[in-house]
Amino acid sequence: MKIPLLSLVAVFSSAAFLSGAELRLGIIGTDTSHVVAFTKLLNHPEAPGHVAGARVVAVVKAHSDDIPSSFERAAGFEATLEKEGVRFYETIPALCAQVDGVLVESVDGRPHLEQARQVIAAGKPLFVDKPIGGTLRDAVEIFRLARAAGVPVFTSSAYRFYDSLVELRKTEIGEVRSAISYGPASLEPHHPDLFWYGVHPTEALFTVMGRGCETVMRTTTQDTDVVVGTWKGGRVGVLHAVRTKPQPHRVLLFGSNGFAEQKAGGDSYAPLLGQIVQFFQSGVAPVSPAETIEMFGFMEAADESKRRGGAPVGVGEVLAAAGYTAE
Repeated sequence: MKIPLLSLVAVFSSAAFLSGAELRLGIIGTDTSHVVAFTKLLNHPEAPGHVAGARVVAVVKAHSDDIPSSFERAAGFEATLEKEGVRFYETIPALCAQVDGVLVESVDGRPHLEQARQVIAAGKPLFVDKPIGGTLRDAVEIFRLARAAGVPVFTSSAYRFYDSLVELRKTEIGEVRSAISYGPASLEPHHPDLFWYGVHPTEALFTVMGRGCETVMRTTTQDTDVVVGTWKGGRVGVLHAVRTKPQPHRVLLFGSNGFAEQKAGGDSYAPLLGQIVQFFQSGVAPVSPAETIEMFGFMEAADESKRRGGAPVGVGEVLAAAGYTAE
């Protein structure tokens, strides 16, 4: 299977896109705080960090009965959405008929492929919250379906667009030769280890390192994972995934001419939401499918390294096993 290295681009025919009117968005999944936070930031002009240009108008309920953090919280989030005046629909096709773009927000990555499949079939641009899939193969398949249908798809952790990380990338330290990203990485037994929460510091690592990771080695204990990736040209990226308290997150850069550290604070969903709205308006994803797939390949290779007792694992090896062939 081949997926282009550039972001997917599509031409929209909706009147809202053509006229520049406020976009109508739908949400699938009601078991994460994101659905409430995103709705309030989009729908309330008076909200701090308000993101203009789109409004959440529709939702389909979804939660997972085998994940407590999903089924125990869904009813509360649904009640809040009802107070926000968002209309509930029974099916994804019914929701898609009423909106210009869709956000898959189910906290569980396993149903994302089937949810995305229905949105793509309806031809609606799609943002998929982390993790894009419950497996690497699912992630590859979502992008394959999107490419075949000419539907733009985008996924990202909010970490990528935090103001503090954007500012770090502007620091003049020459060529980035290595980086350390540390952050929380709680586990969930139905997902590969890093997919559940380790995806956040992993996304931060790829934000500063970019593509080109070739091999991965992992050391793991009950409280900590240290994953070392070797990039093309001898660059090194280190993920320090922690499961102890407190759980700060930060990125450190080592360049050919200096060193820089991400500043604390300033974390917000607003920059990510701004990117999502721009994506729905333009059809151009700010993160390429190829980078996202490689990032999930890094996390899958870390799992495989754990299974092999910490031995190096090629990212290309796990991508090929998942059916991915880069152009």
